[in-house]
Amino acid sequence: MAKDVLCEVNNCHFWKNGNKCSADQIYVVSHSGKQADDQHETDCKTFEPVS
Repeated sequence: MAKDVLCEVNNCHFWKNGNKCSADQIYVVSHSGKQADDQHETDCKTFEPVS
């Protein structure tokens, strides 16, 4: 498992200083079904805008 999960989307509720993600779990999906050929075919569904 990764020790740190990095995120540059600083308007996400889970974003912390140093571009760290503080979410307990991460949910990533593919645009094209169960597999992706590169990072452009994926999205992080863990994102929550800062309220």
